[in-house]
Amino acid sequence: MFTIKSVSGGFRKGKLQTRSGVLDTPLFMPIATKGAVKHIGPEEIQAIGYELILGNTYHLWLRPGDESIKEAGGLHAFMNWNKPILTDSGGFQVFSLGERARKKFGISGVKLTEKNVEFTDPLNGSCHALSPERSIEIQFNLGSDIIMCLDECPPYPCSHNAARMSLELTTRWAQRCYDRFQILTKRSTNKTQSQKPLLFGIIQGSIYEDLRRQSTKEITGINFDGFAIGGVAVGEPREKLHEILKWVIPLLPKDKPRYLMGLGKPEEIAAAVSAGIDMFDCVIPTREGRHGRLFVWNEKFRDSSCENIVQSGKSFYSTINIMNEKFRDDFFPIDRKCTCYACTHYSKAYIRHLLSINEPFGQRLASLHNLTFYYDLMKKLRTE
Repeated sequence: MFTIKSVSGGFRKGKLQTRSGVLDTPLFMPIATKGAVKHIGPEEIQAIGYELILGNTYHLWLRPGDESIKEAGGLHAFMNWNKPILTDSGGFQVFSLGERARKKFGISGVKLTEKNVEFTDPLNGSCHALSPERSIEIQFNLGSDIIMCLDECPPYPCSHNAARMSLELTTRWAQRCYDRFQILTKRSTNKTQSQKPLLFGIIQGSIYEDLRRQSTKEITGINFDGFAIGGVAVGEPREKLHEILKWVIPLLPKDKPRYLMGLGKPEEIAAAVSAGIDMFDCVIPTREGRHGRLFVWNEKFRDSSCENIVQSGKSFYSTINIMNEKFRDDFFPIDRKCTCYACTHYSKAYIRHLLSINEPFGQRLASLHNLTFYYDLMKKLRTE
């Protein structure tokens, strides 16, 4: 399922076989939270070059419902995307949206037990329960190609004892996810390995070295198809990422894909690739675009090698705030050498105007540009 094509230092170049297609790694996946990348159609995501997107189990389960999506032929057919889809477990949203429910309804309803996690929907106050088994069942109904285990993602800061208890629960839930996954795949009419989804386990442990090592050993002790590093974008100091990768990566199997969840900035991705990470997702390119912050290659690094990009830190790109007054009458593209739809059709002045009047078309153009930048970055990082 996963083949390493080349290794240079920590950097790995590989291919990941899924039932909906083969993926070149390292890769970045745009986030289609509720079945769509905000403001952008699936055909546009595919035109940029992306081959994998991320759907959100929590949101799709609650609205429109996993059974409804199953009836539509799965998420691929529902959103008209014929390439691979990874779905997260829904666990992060259960905990992160609890505070929003508390502010609106007076109680978050988040109650964690060995069996499951109960929570309140922050939109309408309805109560739900999500167990490891139910999370896997939902993702099967969605027709996911890569399924994530349900985990508990502890907040930052978090005491050592709380982080230990959390990771141990995550391990027990991981085994339950694995067991349910095996039952569902045996029930499926698709019997060959190439027709089955993949299941990834998630490593936790907060910022504590001993706990990260413990979680890695426990999760890799289960025969998952790949492994994710979670809990690295929950408010912890950014310098902790380097330490966590240093603790975890040497303990990961070399022949399975490694996924760093929810991160990150371009320079963080470049550094993580050089350390041996294969897969990434993050809201940054689209979220920053919607707020008028756009990524532009610095000319010196436009044709640089992977090694030069990694060693340059932040200096291989710049971030411009298109809302600055100096762009009011700038009738040139965001990046004259960029091939994205925004840069080949519109000026900075026009995009600034659209964003200043809250015109969704401006948010779409800015998001298209940033997603193209991220795709180009990953393409360069795959170049030997």
